[in-house]
Amino acid sequence: MLWAGRTMRILIVEDEQRLRDGLVDLLSAAGHEVTAIGDGRSAVEVGTATGFDLVLLDLMLPQLDGIEVCRRLRQARPALPILMLTARGSETDKVAGFAAGADDYVTKPFGVRELLARVDAFARRASAAPAEPELVELDGCTLDLGRHLASRDGRETHLTAREVGILRWLHRQRRRTVSRAELLERVWGTSGDLQTRTVDMTIAKLRQKIERDPAEPRIVVTVTGAGYAWGEPEP
Repeated sequence: MLWAGRTMRILIVEDEQRLRDGLVDLLSAAGHEVTAIGDGRSAVEVGTATGFDLVLLDLMLPQLDGIEVCRRLRQARPALPILMLTARGSETDKVAGFAAGADDYVTKPFGVRELLARVDAFARRASAAPAEPELVELDGCTLDLGRHLASRDGRETHLTAREVGILRWLHRQRRRTVSRAELLERVWGTSGDLQTRTVDMTIAKLRQKIERDPAEPRIVVTVTGAGYAWGEPEP
């Protein structure tokens, strides 16, 4: 059964027409408003000018590849969730996608139920009212979760939707340690089909943005053998 939640405006960027048409039909049938683009340059123009709630972005595109499209969309709209669709499944490609600002990654061929579950997870997060303050300060860093910004020493850095999701969940659960598997379920909206290494890579990137010294983090702290915690878990 599909989750009967918030209707989203979704931009599909896919150069293979058959797959693009199939995605349009699938997501339209699920109740979403869908726009489809076949090349990277047009995707940047449309994606930055229109208030989409989610982008499904292919990696291999004409004119501009998916990595560059992702980078430009992220720069123009820091809070826009981006789900990459690609035939490449290597860790190197995934790291490149996350580094460019992607929030999630699905490798072709993917199942219909898997894709809909990922889209529904984004819709749930978009619909949920924030459970914690939008402005949080810790160790000299100000986190504006509503605007997806981190500020330290007068310098602002944009945060991705996934990074904000991690911070929100760790802050909400700050009295305890959160496992990698729990972060996959609560932030990625999935369980078991992504490696926990995905969490580690995302948090490593997040630390580069928010920590005074990423090698000795004080905001997103590693709890050896258990997972991560907000600062130090309270007793």
